[in-house]
Amino acid sequence: MSDLKSSSDIAFTPAVKAIQQRKGSRNGYRRMEQHGGWETTVTAELAAFIAARDSFFLATASADGQPYIQHRGGAAGFLRVIDEKTLGFADFRGNRQYVSLGNLSENPKAYLFLIDYARRQRIKIWGAARVVEDDPDLLERLRPAGYAGTPEQAILFEIEAWDANCPQHIPQMIAAKDVAAALAEKDRRILGLEAELASVRGKPSERLNLVASGRRPGGG
Repeated sequence: MSDLKSSSDIAFTPAVKAIQQRKGSRNGYRRMEQHGGWETTVTAELAAFIAARDSFFLATASADGQPYIQHRGGAAGFLRVIDEKTLGFADFRGNRQYVSLGNLSENPKAYLFLIDYARRQRIKIWGAARVVEDDPDLLERLRPAGYAGTPEQAILFEIEAWDANCPQHIPQMIAAKDVAAALAEKDRRILGLEAELASVRGKPSERLNLVASGRRPGGG
């Protein structure tokens, strides 16, 4: 990062800036760069966003530039904040293709894409990643609580810059477990109201009070 004039230069290469200039957006991004550019460390807001995520996408590339994007999932918060510049997660055995690991062995540049579909928010993180296989204490620290699998290695991600995208065109989707919880709460409230109505049927004074308040027991 020391050779970059602005943190956003990690993505805004000379070729990118030339296109921005030609299409009319360069002046706006130049002003952003003059005010500090993108964030380069973990803020409280980023830490909270990461802690709530149960999945993300990891992008790597081979030495000759062949890109690869891999989905990673787990319990919310399985991607951990190690310090203000470092993220990490335990890597468990999957289909054993090891494409990401192979790419990182020859090209450490990596990228994380995190998205919150319910709130229509997304975070892009540029940096470098490395694989750690011989640190049992780190593996245990990164192991998600209650997960029975044994991690094969850890992946540490060093942040160079990050930015938040606008919510435009992000489909709003709610996790099935959250929908189930909302429906269960609705059913609980309906049962409570039904029980309340049942308790006042046949009690004239209480029925009069309900009617006076605008509530109609039994639909009568």
